[in-house]
Amino acid sequence: MSYTHLICFTALITGTVSTPILAQNSAETELPEAGEAQDQAAGPDIATTDAATTDSSAGIYTPEYFARFAPQTALDMVRRVPGFTIEEAEQRRGLGQGGSNVLLNGDRFSSKSTDTRTALGRIGSDSVTRIELLDAASLDIPGLSGQVVNLIYTSSGGSGQFRWSPSFRTRKTKPSFLDGEISYSGKLGKTDYTLSLQNESFRNGNDGIENVFDGSGALIDVRDEVLFVDGDRPKISATFKREADNGNIANLNLAYERFWFEVREDSDRTDSFRDYFETEKEYNYEIGGDYEFALVGGKLKLIGLHRYEDSPFFFDVLTSFDDGSDSNGVRQNRFVNETETIARGEYRWQGGSNEWQVSLEGALNKLDTGTQLSTLNGNGDYDPVALPNGNSEVEEKRAESNLTWSRPLASNLTLQTSVGAEYSQISQSGPTGLTRSFIRPKGFMSAAWKANETLDVNARIERSVGQLNFFSFVASSDIGSGNQNAGNPELVPQQSWDIELEATKTLGPWGSVTLSGDYRLIEDIIGQIPIGETGEAPGNIDGTRVFGIRANGTVKFDPVGWQGAQIEFDGRYRKARLDDPLTGERIPVSENLKYNVEVDFRHDIMSSNWAYGGGFNMFEQEPGFRLNQVSQFTFDNGGSYVFVEHKDVAGLKVRATMENLTETGEDFSRTVYKGRRTGEVDFIETRERGFGQVFRVDVSGTF
Repeated sequence: MSYTHLICFTALITGTVSTPILAQNSAETELPEAGEAQDQAAGPDIATTDAATTDSSAGIYTPEYFARFAPQTALDMVRRVPGFTIEEAEQRRGLGQGGSNVLLNGDRFSSKSTDTRTALGRIGSDSVTRIELLDAASLDIPGLSGQVVNLIYTSSGGSGQFRWSPSFRTRKTKPSFLDGEISYSGKLGKTDYTLSLQNESFRNGNDGIENVFDGSGALIDVRDEVLFVDGDRPKISATFKREADNGNIANLNLAYERFWFEVREDSDRTDSFRDYFETEKEYNYEIGGDYEFALVGGKLKLIGLHRYEDSPFFFDVLTSFDDGSDSNGVRQNRFVNETETIARGEYRWQGGSNEWQVSLEGALNKLDTGTQLSTLNGNGDYDPVALPNGNSEVEEKRAESNLTWSRPLASNLTLQTSVGAEYSQISQSGPTGLTRSFIRPKGFMSAAWKANETLDVNARIERSVGQLNFFSFVASSDIGSGNQNAGNPELVPQQSWDIELEATKTLGPWGSVTLSGDYRLIEDIIGQIPIGETGEAPGNIDGTRVFGIRANGTVKFDPVGWQGAQIEFDGRYRKARLDDPLTGERIPVSENLKYNVEVDFRHDIMSSNWAYGGGFNMFEQEPGFRLNQVSQFTFDNGGSYVFVEHKDVAGLKVRATMENLTETGEDFSRTVYKGRRTGEVDFIETRERGFGQVFRVDVSGTF
């Protein structure tokens, strides 16, 4: 629990991941960083047109626009498109849900193990022809909404990119020297390829005092605690693309990754010492690809993907007492194997001004998990403890079909609609296992309206089906916090009605601003529900409503004479409520992100290679609700950073960053009840932990 929140908090304040829109309360929640007026019938084939100069009012940005930033990769360029933020799909279901809001030469990036930012970071800036900012409804790509970037690039000869990002913290943490990536792109005949080796390395931690009070408020324990989190994710991957003389296109994506991490928390208490240890040694791989060819007046794309993950976990908690009495110990071994296999076909054709696409997708998802729990006896040995429903296999067979139609209704108005259905069969082994089948309707209607040369409006209404977390079916034990979840074989995927409205105003030389709002009416959201008289597990809850607003954009100061200076901002507020399964009252969705504000300033000093800037980030999340406790993470003061950058140090770009200027810490409180949280308080924990400043150096270059 401490590890998960620490990683997510660190990523949020340093800007390394997007913030979550809605965190569901489940056993394995992961926290969870102006279209051109065109021939609307062209769809993604717009990628074949040419644009000689930058025209921000038309949503076209050529390399000259980004020259002052000295970009080395396509990622450096896309990040500087005014008012645009790269978004990744949350818990993406299959391959037909739209994915990221970035297209590569008019196509979605079909890999699930490589995110869009990583893919863009492997494309050299010298390969980029232009970047188009489009309205999703104007494309014949179902599932996208709002503004979409289409990166137009070519591949010729060979080029490479590399990045090295060492960092260290001022408190309780070892330095990280192994974070970086190197990639090389080339061409063999008609085959384009990219090879890459990367490692995501983190050395995190914090320390501070935790106080424990009894139900009457009396102080009963003071704990001096230190947390260390070390991890590395080395990954090797390759992509291949071949375009034949007849226009047929084939893509192949390969990836293999290891993931090692260790968590240790030392807790020096009033009359004891507790040592907590957790480790994982995972490996996973992905094989995916697609093949597109002409067929009967249209184009057929066949897509396939297979992913496998092996994740062995080990947990150990040992408490020794100052008076020499017998120690308490708990150990848990957890073995997890996950597989996902997807086959998809998409056939699209054009009839006059109408664009049509019919798709069919089938998927087989499996989770095989086993848990061994044991406790320390007086002889120093560990005795096994039964964990009902701790060993299980969950399997989902899924099929879906959709028909999508889009066309321009006027020169400045485009409509896209999609209707379809999903069939799902979920089965679970074991004494409480069930086999159930569902048919879920799904579809959407979206419209893109170019009100004038500087204002674009997008609207969308969708009936969507969510992605189940298979871990929620299986019993689990968090020996660090003392919480347990029973398995729940009755879970069903959540469904929702989603309404979105977005308006983007281009400000000419001043930049761009986007305002958006959304409303979601969710059925069967996952939350903690009672199991028996004292147990609980993730289960379905009805009646959830989510309302959100967002404002983001880029403001440039060139018009007032401050050349090269700009501010980027992104602010979100989200209100999510559901019926408490324990009391029936309306409560916030557990650990939902309530708001997040990010402001970043950058000044590229003209006629020099220097740039500097800084930023600020603050956010708040709702309390976490279990049936026997309420918890709250708070992050006071927000996160802040400053940086200085030189764009040509012997041909390299070097950036030095200092983060957490305001000494933001991780504060946590937990109220645990005797039985359900409608009863008497058992104890209360409150803690304050800090991790000091973070210093990072980013060195990047090309070869």
